[in-house]
Amino acid sequence: MIMKGFNYRKAIQILTFFAHKEGGVINNMKAYKLIWLSDRSHLRNFGRTILNDTYFAFKNGPVPSNTRDIIKGKGLPDNEQQRRDIFLETVGDYDFKAKNEIDKIVFSETDLSIMENIYQNFGDKTPFQLSDISHFYPEWKKFENSLKNTNSSRFEMDYNDFFDNPTQNNHIIFTENPEILALTKDIFAENTIIENLI
Repeated sequence: MIMKGFNYRKAIQILTFFAHKEGGVINNMKAYKLIWLSDRSHLRNFGRTILNDTYFAFKNGPVPSNTRDIIKGKGLPDNEQQRRDIFLETVGDYDFKAKNEIDKIVFSETDLSIMENIYQNFGDKTPFQLSDISHFYPEWKKFENSLKNTNSSRFEMDYNDFFDNPTQNNHIIFTENPEILALTKDIFAENTIIENLI
């Protein structure tokens, strides 16, 4: 499902950004988790995500659905497929590489600041370490039992849950001032209403 306002150009560039951070080649799952963390942080600090993607809870944690399609190079509009192929290339079954330098013009200063901060705090983690970290967060945790006990392999996540804190193992970058968090949640709610009216 393509969420209203999903930004293909930004998604391609954020993938390029994190691939360069990893020396040019990055594991797919690691990219998913770094993007989730970036969207989570930006939403909590500024009232909007970077990509406006649709997230699903899978066994190994949150996955940005439309960005996943870009990584896989499947089901994209022709012009976005061409753009994807200029910047990204699949490497084996589990990795992709950046073919060109990042085009930073698509990002705001806050986008780039959050992305840099996320990599500084989580870039040293392996894909499965990031998966384990994601399992403490409420937006995934609410589906844990369903993922274990039903035939469904994924459940759509709710951005409102990104504003909640885990009961344990909360990273320091997600311990924002409660007043700021309440304000950004209000901003997000208002923007959602406006988007649904357009």
